[in-house]
Amino acid sequence: MKYVVIAAALLLSFSAAAHEMTPAYIKVKPSGVPNVYLTEIKMLNRRSDVSYYEITAHDADWKKLPFASFERVFKLPYTKRKTIKIYFKKKTVDKLVYVCTKSKIIKGKGTLVSSRICSKFNR
Repeated sequence: MKYVVIAAALLLSFSAAAHEMTPAYIKVKPSGVPNVYLTEIKMLNRRSDVSYYEITAHDADWKKLPFASFERVFKLPYTKRKTIKIYFKKKTVDKLVYVCTKSKIIKGKGTLVSSRICSKFNR
């Protein structure tokens, strides 16, 4: 029993760091251009070993959907925040379910852990 408690204490003392993305349920709104919609996500990098992230959009079957953004892959230094605008065509918004961000691992940095966080489209 003593070893189980020690093992549990050791496992719980290591925290897994990942990036943060808000909101959890995204909303799209008209962008001002006909048939083009906009959403914004906010990112916070809590990983000291990762500086680059990628944005993806998916349907209900996790198939990738097209979108536009000035920052599909972007640099986000440790502990920094960033707001990113993402644009969708009307026909894509009808299929949209998830918007995700994934950490991009640079080979030779010594880390192999990638994190992906998704927000769901709030209809």
